[in-house]
Amino acid sequence: MTSTRRRAGWLPLALFVVAAAWPMIAEMSGNPFWTVLASRMLIFAIAAISLDLILGYGAMVSFGQAGAVGIGAYSVGIAASHGLNEGLIVLPLAVLASGLFSLVTGFVAVRTRGVYFIMITLAFGQMIYFTATSLSAYGGDDGLTVWSRSTIFGSGILEDERVFYAFVLILLAAVWVLARLLVASPFGKVITAARQNEARVESLGFDIFAHRLAIYTISGAIAGLAGGLLANHAEFVSPAYMNWQRSGELIVMVVLGGMGTLFGPIAGALAYLGLEHVLAGFWQHWRIILGPLLILVVLRAPGGLGSFIKTRRT
Repeated sequence: MTSTRRRAGWLPLALFVVAAAWPMIAEMSGNPFWTVLASRMLIFAIAAISLDLILGYGAMVSFGQAGAVGIGAYSVGIAASHGLNEGLIVLPLAVLASGLFSLVTGFVAVRTRGVYFIMITLAFGQMIYFTATSLSAYGGDDGLTVWSRSTIFGSGILEDERVFYAFVLILLAAVWVLARLLVASPFGKVITAARQNEARVESLGFDIFAHRLAIYTISGAIAGLAGGLLANHAEFVSPAYMNWQRSGELIVMVVLGGMGTLFGPIAGALAYLGLEHVLAGFWQHWRIILGPLLILVVLRAPGGLGSFIKTRRT
Protein backbone atom coordinates (compact mmCIF):
# COMPACT_ATOMS: atom_id res chain seq x y z
CA MET A 1 0.00 0.00 0.00
CA THR A 2 2.80 2.42 0.89
CA SER A 3 4.67 1.72 -2.34
CA THR A 4 1.45 2.20 -4.33
CA ARG A 5 0.85 5.59 -2.74
CA ARG A 6 4.46 6.53 -3.30
CA ARG A 7 4.25 5.67 -7.01
CA ALA A 8 0.93 7.52 -7.30
CA GLY A 9 2.53 10.54 -5.70
CA TRP A 10 4.96 10.77 -8.59
CA LEU A 11 2.13 11.35 -11.07
CA PRO A 12 1.56 15.06 -10.30
CA LEU A 13 5.32 15.67 -10.22
CA ALA A 14 5.76 13.96 -13.60
CA LEU A 15 2.89 16.00 -15.02
CA PHE A 16 4.38 19.29 -13.83
CA VAL A 17 7.82 18.33 -15.22
CA VAL A 18 6.30 17.62 -18.64
CA ALA A 19 4.27 20.83 -18.40
CA ALA A 20 7.40 22.84 -17.60
CA ALA A 21 9.10 21.47 -20.72
CA TRP A 22 6.03 21.89 -22.93
CA PRO A 23 6.91 25.28 -24.53
CA MET A 24 10.28 23.85 -25.56
CA ILE A 25 8.57 20.79 -27.04
CA ALA A 26 6.11 23.02 -28.90
CA GLU A 27 8.93 25.15 -30.34
CA MET A 28 10.95 22.12 -31.41
CA SER A 29 7.91 20.60 -33.12
CA GLY A 30 7.25 23.82 -35.02
CA ASN A 31 3.81 24.28 -33.40
CA PRO A 32 4.03 27.26 -31.02
CA PHE A 33 0.21 27.30 -30.91
CA TRP A 34 0.45 24.26 -28.64
CA THR A 35 1.73 26.58 -25.93
CA VAL A 36 -1.34 28.81 -26.31
CA LEU A 37 -3.63 25.77 -26.15
CA ALA A 38 -1.77 24.38 -23.13
CA SER A 39 -2.16 27.72 -21.30
CA ARG A 40 -5.92 27.45 -21.72
CA MET A 41 -5.85 23.87 -20.44
CA LEU A 42 -3.92 24.87 -17.33
CA ILE A 43 -6.32 27.73 -16.61
CA PHE A 44 -9.27 25.35 -16.74
CA ALA A 45 -7.31 22.94 -14.55
CA ILE A 46 -7.25 25.66 -11.86
CA ALA A 47 -11.02 26.07 -12.24
CA ALA A 48 -11.48 22.28 -12.05
CA ILE A 49 -9.44 22.07 -8.83
CA SER A 50 -11.63 24.80 -7.34
CA LEU A 51 -14.73 22.74 -8.13
CA ASP A 52 -13.16 19.53 -6.85
CA LEU A 53 -12.78 21.09 -3.40
CA ILE A 54 -16.56 21.28 -3.02
CA LEU A 55 -17.63 18.45 -5.34
CA GLY A 56 -15.02 15.81 -4.60
CA TYR A 57 -14.45 16.55 -0.92
CA GLY A 58 -17.67 18.26 0.13
CA ALA A 59 -20.16 16.37 -2.07
CA MET A 60 -21.64 19.70 -3.21
CA VAL A 61 -22.62 19.55 -6.89
CA SER A 62 -22.48 23.16 -8.02
CA PHE A 63 -23.84 24.37 -11.35
CA GLY A 64 -22.80 27.92 -10.50
CA GLN A 65 -19.02 27.55 -10.55
CA ALA A 66 -18.81 29.22 -13.94
CA GLY A 67 -20.39 32.29 -12.34
CA ALA A 68 -17.34 32.68 -10.09
CA VAL A 69 -15.04 32.15 -13.09
CA GLY A 70 -16.94 34.81 -15.05
CA ILE A 71 -16.82 37.32 -12.19
CA GLY A 72 -13.05 36.89 -12.06
CA ALA A 73 -12.82 37.44 -15.80
CA TYR A 74 -15.02 40.54 -15.72
CA SER A 75 -13.08 41.95 -12.78
CA VAL A 76 -9.96 41.98 -14.96
CA GLY A 77 -11.83 43.17 -18.06
CA ILE A 78 -13.68 46.03 -16.36
CA ALA A 79 -10.56 47.13 -14.50
CA ALA A 80 -8.61 47.17 -17.78
CA SER A 81 -11.34 49.25 -19.46
CA HIS A 82 -10.76 51.88 -16.76
CA GLY A 83 -6.99 51.86 -17.20
CA LEU A 84 -6.13 49.55 -14.29
CA ASN A 85 -3.94 46.86 -15.79
CA GLU A 86 -1.45 45.87 -13.07
CA GLY A 87 -1.69 42.10 -12.63
CA LEU A 88 -0.62 42.22 -8.99
CA ILE A 89 -3.72 44.31 -8.36
CA VAL A 90 -6.36 43.02 -10.79
CA LEU A 91 -5.77 39.30 -10.20
CA PRO A 92 -6.18 39.61 -6.40
CA LEU A 93 -9.21 41.78 -7.19
CA ALA A 94 -10.64 38.93 -9.29
CA VAL A 95 -10.03 36.48 -6.43
CA LEU A 96 -11.64 38.85 -3.91
CA ALA A 97 -14.70 39.58 -6.08
CA SER A 98 -15.42 35.91 -6.80
CA GLY A 99 -14.77 34.94 -3.19
CA LEU A 100 -17.18 37.62 -1.98
CA PHE A 101 -19.83 36.45 -4.46
CA SER A 102 -19.41 32.87 -3.26
CA LEU A 103 -19.57 33.94 0.39
CA VAL A 104 -22.84 35.84 -0.09
CA THR A 105 -24.55 33.25 -2.28
CA GLY A 106 -23.09 30.38 -0.27
CA PHE A 107 -24.73 31.72 2.88
CA VAL A 108 -28.01 30.65 1.26
CA ALA A 109 -26.90 27.75 -0.96
CA VAL A 110 -24.89 25.83 1.65
CA ARG A 111 -27.99 25.54 3.84
CA THR A 112 -29.51 23.24 1.20
CA ARG A 113 -28.65 19.70 0.13
CA GLY A 114 -28.87 17.48 -2.92
CA VAL A 115 -30.99 18.63 -5.83
CA TYR A 116 -31.94 21.82 -3.96
CA PHE A 117 -28.26 22.81 -3.78
CA ILE A 118 -27.88 22.06 -7.49
CA MET A 119 -30.86 24.21 -8.40
CA ILE A 120 -29.98 27.16 -6.18
CA THR A 121 -26.39 27.28 -7.46
CA LEU A 122 -27.75 27.06 -10.99
CA ALA A 123 -30.07 29.98 -10.22
CA PHE A 124 -27.25 32.11 -8.79
CA GLY A 125 -25.04 31.26 -11.76
CA GLN A 126 -27.72 32.25 -14.26
CA MET A 127 -28.44 35.40 -12.25
CA ILE A 128 -24.87 36.59 -12.69
CA TYR A 129 -24.95 35.48 -16.35
CA PHE A 130 -27.98 37.65 -17.13
CA THR A 131 -26.47 40.50 -15.10
CA ALA A 132 -23.41 40.39 -17.37
CA THR A 133 -25.56 40.43 -20.51
CA SER A 134 -27.25 43.58 -19.22
CA LEU A 135 -23.98 45.49 -18.74
CA SER A 136 -24.26 47.50 -21.95
CA ALA A 137 -21.42 49.78 -20.83
CA TYR A 138 -19.13 46.74 -20.87
CA GLY A 139 -20.28 45.08 -24.07
CA GLY A 140 -23.44 43.32 -22.94
CA ASP A 141 -24.08 40.18 -25.02
CA ASP A 142 -21.14 41.03 -27.28
CA GLY A 143 -18.58 40.82 -24.46
CA LEU A 144 -15.70 43.10 -23.63
CA THR A 145 -12.33 43.26 -25.37
CA VAL A 146 -9.23 43.40 -23.16
CA TRP A 147 -6.80 45.32 -25.32
CA SER A 148 -3.67 44.10 -23.57
CA ARG A 149 -2.72 41.56 -20.96
CA SER A 150 -2.11 42.54 -17.38
CA THR A 151 1.29 43.96 -16.58
CA ILE A 152 3.62 42.77 -13.83
CA PHE A 153 5.29 45.68 -12.05
CA GLY A 154 4.39 47.74 -15.10
CA SER A 155 6.10 45.35 -17.53
CA GLY A 156 4.22 43.71 -20.39
CA ILE A 157 6.12 40.42 -20.12
CA LEU A 158 2.89 38.43 -20.13
CA GLU A 159 2.39 39.36 -23.78
CA ASP A 160 4.98 36.69 -24.54
CA GLU A 161 3.05 33.40 -24.78
CA ARG A 162 5.86 31.39 -23.18
CA VAL A 163 6.11 33.77 -20.22
CA PHE A 164 2.33 33.77 -19.81
CA TYR A 165 2.32 29.97 -19.92
CA ALA A 166 5.00 29.82 -17.21
CA PHE A 167 3.03 32.32 -15.12
CA VAL A 168 -0.13 30.19 -15.37
CA LEU A 169 1.82 27.01 -14.59
CA ILE A 170 3.32 28.56 -11.44
CA LEU A 171 -0.12 29.64 -10.27
CA LEU A 172 -1.54 26.18 -11.00
CA ALA A 173 1.24 24.57 -8.94
CA ALA A 174 0.59 27.05 -6.11
CA VAL A 175 -3.16 26.34 -6.18
CA TRP A 176 -2.54 22.58 -6.20
CA VAL A 177 -0.19 22.78 -3.21
CA LEU A 178 -2.59 25.07 -1.35
CA ALA A 179 -5.48 22.69 -2.03
CA ARG A 180 -3.47 19.70 -0.81
CA LEU A 181 -2.54 21.49 2.40
CA LEU A 182 -6.14 22.54 2.87
CA VAL A 183 -7.51 19.02 2.36
CA ALA A 184 -4.88 17.48 4.68
CA SER A 185 -5.56 20.03 7.44
CA PRO A 186 -8.03 19.46 10.32
CA PHE A 187 -10.38 21.81 8.47
CA GLY A 188 -10.26 19.59 5.38
CA LYS A 189 -10.75 16.46 7.47
CA VAL A 190 -13.99 17.91 8.84
CA ILE A 191 -15.24 18.63 5.30
CA THR A 192 -14.44 15.07 4.18
CA ALA A 193 -15.90 13.49 7.32
CA ALA A 194 -19.12 15.52 6.97
CA ARG A 195 -19.52 14.14 3.46
CA GLN A 196 -19.42 10.61 4.86
CA ASN A 197 -21.43 11.06 8.09
CA GLU A 198 -22.72 14.54 8.80
CA ALA A 199 -24.64 13.61 11.97
CA ARG A 200 -21.59 12.09 13.63
CA VAL A 201 -19.41 15.12 12.84
CA GLU A 202 -22.04 17.46 14.25
CA SER A 203 -22.25 15.34 17.40
CA LEU A 204 -18.53 15.99 17.91
CA GLY A 205 -19.25 19.71 18.14
CA PHE A 206 -18.13 20.88 14.69
CA ASP A 207 -20.11 23.58 12.87
CA ILE A 208 -20.74 21.90 9.51
CA PHE A 209 -22.38 24.97 7.99
CA ALA A 210 -19.41 27.23 8.80
CA HIS A 211 -16.93 24.72 7.38
CA ARG A 212 -18.91 24.22 4.19
CA LEU A 213 -19.42 27.94 3.73
CA ALA A 214 -15.67 28.48 4.13
CA ILE A 215 -14.71 25.81 1.57
CA TYR A 216 -17.40 27.10 -0.80
CA THR A 217 -15.95 30.62 -0.52
CA ILE A 218 -12.38 29.40 -1.04
CA SER A 219 -13.53 27.39 -4.05
CA GLY A 220 -15.13 30.48 -5.57
CA ALA A 221 -12.04 32.59 -4.93
CA ILE A 222 -9.82 30.08 -6.76
CA ALA A 223 -12.33 29.99 -9.62
CA GLY A 224 -12.02 33.79 -9.76
CA LEU A 225 -8.27 33.44 -10.25
CA ALA A 226 -8.94 31.10 -13.18
CA GLY A 227 -11.36 33.66 -14.60
CA GLY A 228 -8.82 36.47 -14.33
CA LEU A 229 -6.25 34.36 -16.15
CA LEU A 230 -8.81 33.37 -18.79
CA ALA A 231 -9.53 37.05 -19.50
CA ASN A 232 -5.81 37.61 -20.01
CA HIS A 233 -5.42 34.51 -22.16
CA ALA A 234 -8.27 35.31 -24.56
CA GLU A 235 -7.92 39.10 -24.16
CA PHE A 236 -11.69 39.06 -24.15
CA VAL A 237 -14.48 38.46 -21.62
CA SER A 238 -17.99 37.32 -22.39
CA PRO A 239 -21.18 36.40 -20.51
CA ALA A 240 -20.74 32.95 -22.08
CA TYR A 241 -18.06 32.30 -19.44
CA MET A 242 -20.84 32.27 -16.84
CA ASN A 243 -23.34 30.03 -18.61
CA TRP A 244 -24.50 26.91 -16.76
CA GLN A 245 -23.14 24.81 -19.64
CA ARG A 246 -19.63 25.94 -18.69
CA SER A 247 -20.31 24.79 -15.14
CA GLY A 248 -21.39 21.45 -16.60
CA GLU A 249 -18.12 21.19 -18.50
CA LEU A 250 -16.17 21.80 -15.29
CA ILE A 251 -18.13 19.02 -13.59
CA VAL A 252 -17.30 16.70 -16.50
CA MET A 253 -13.60 17.57 -16.14
CA VAL A 254 -13.63 16.73 -12.43
CA VAL A 255 -15.58 13.48 -12.89
CA LEU A 256 -13.48 12.49 -15.89
CA GLY A 257 -10.22 13.01 -14.02
CA GLY A 258 -11.39 11.67 -10.67
CA MET A 259 -13.27 13.42 -7.88
CA GLY A 260 -11.57 14.01 -4.57
CA THR A 261 -8.02 13.58 -5.88
CA LEU A 262 -6.83 17.12 -6.85
CA PHE A 263 -4.61 15.49 -9.47
CA GLY A 264 -7.69 14.15 -11.25
CA PRO A 265 -9.17 17.56 -12.14
CA ILE A 266 -5.90 18.53 -13.83
CA ALA A 267 -5.87 15.31 -15.86
CA GLY A 268 -9.57 15.74 -16.60
CA ALA A 269 -9.14 19.30 -17.86
CA LEU A 270 -6.24 18.31 -20.09
CA ALA A 271 -8.10 15.28 -21.47
CA TYR A 272 -11.40 17.09 -22.04
CA LEU A 273 -9.94 20.15 -23.75
CA GLY A 274 -7.47 17.99 -25.68
CA LEU A 275 -10.31 15.85 -27.05
CA GLU A 276 -12.30 18.99 -27.79
CA HIS A 277 -9.43 20.44 -29.83
CA VAL A 278 -8.72 17.25 -31.76
CA LEU A 279 -12.35 16.38 -32.55
CA ALA A 280 -13.28 19.96 -33.49
CA GLY A 281 -10.60 19.77 -36.17
CA PHE A 282 -12.43 16.91 -37.85
CA TRP A 283 -16.11 17.80 -37.56
CA GLN A 284 -18.13 20.82 -36.52
CA HIS A 285 -20.54 18.58 -34.61
CA TRP A 286 -17.72 17.13 -32.55
CA ARG A 287 -19.82 16.96 -29.35
CA ILE A 288 -21.73 14.02 -30.87
CA ILE A 289 -18.46 12.08 -30.79
CA LEU A 290 -17.19 13.49 -27.50
CA GLY A 291 -20.28 12.47 -25.52
CA PRO A 292 -20.01 8.69 -26.12
CA LEU A 293 -16.24 8.85 -25.63
CA LEU A 294 -16.67 10.41 -22.21
CA ILE A 295 -19.30 7.84 -21.28
CA LEU A 296 -16.93 5.05 -22.35
CA VAL A 297 -14.09 6.49 -20.25
CA VAL A 298 -16.33 6.80 -17.17
CA LEU A 299 -17.60 3.24 -17.61
CA ARG A 300 -14.09 1.85 -18.02
CA ALA A 301 -12.65 3.97 -15.20
CA PRO A 302 -15.39 4.74 -12.62
CA GLY A 303 -12.81 6.46 -10.41
CA GLY A 304 -11.66 8.71 -13.24
CA LEU A 305 -8.47 8.86 -15.25
CA GLY A 306 -6.32 9.36 -12.14
CA SER A 307 -7.61 6.13 -10.62
CA PHE A 308 -7.20 4.31 -13.92
CA ILE A 309 -3.56 5.39 -14.25
CA LYS A 310 -2.81 4.30 -10.67
CA THR A 311 -4.42 0.89 -11.34
CA ARG A 312 -2.42 0.38 -14.52
CA ARG A 313 0.84 1.20 -12.69
CA THR A 314 0.22 -1.33 -9.90
